[in-house]
Amino acid sequence: MQPLYIALRPFGRDDGEKWGKYIEWSGLTQLDELVTLDPMLCPLLLDKTEDHFWPHIVNEDYMTDYFIDVEFLVAETTHFARRNILCVYRNPTAPPDPPTDAFPFKLLGYDLIDVTWSVSALSNCGGFPDEFDNGELNRFGLLSDYDRAHEIRDLLRTRHPQEHHADCNVWAISRPEPRPDQVAHQTF
Repeated sequence: MQPLYIALRPFGRDDGEKWGKYIEWSGLTQLDELVTLDPMLCPLLLDKTEDHFWPHIVNEDYMTDYFIDVEFLVAETTHFARRNILCVYRNPTAPPDPPTDAFPFKLLGYDLIDVTWSVSALSNCGGFPDEFDNGELNRFGLLSDYDRAHEIRDLLRTRHPQEHHADCNVWAISRPEPRPDQVAHQTF
């Protein structure tokens, strides 16, 4: 499994009224912040593919927002005051061990993003209460258990075949834990 990287706008308590409205609508009162690949909730920071990105991105349909070079991505996003640099795996065949070489990544959990890359079935669909309880989501709005994430994905596909957002990929999501020497000058 090759790690992929993406830079998104964080979404949490620092977003004030917008965050409050989201918590009220979603009922996800356990969240400290939302970490998701859902672009409606956490928009891309680099929303235009520049010519110099091509050697550093995934050259596959609909994946040009994903980078294969984390150091390049970090350098391209240093001017953003707030950013989430995430390491992700699509449909991992086992719980991934996030990379620790350039930056020490820590697994936050698993998201279910519809196959058209547009919506999280966990945090932006109003939920699927017949398949999972919102209380199963951790403080980042993700499922903590690899097997449960796959089980819910399969249940959604089987029981809701007509629902566009129920056809999902499982995404493992990790984020850097800054090393002591990085804390003063790197914000993730």
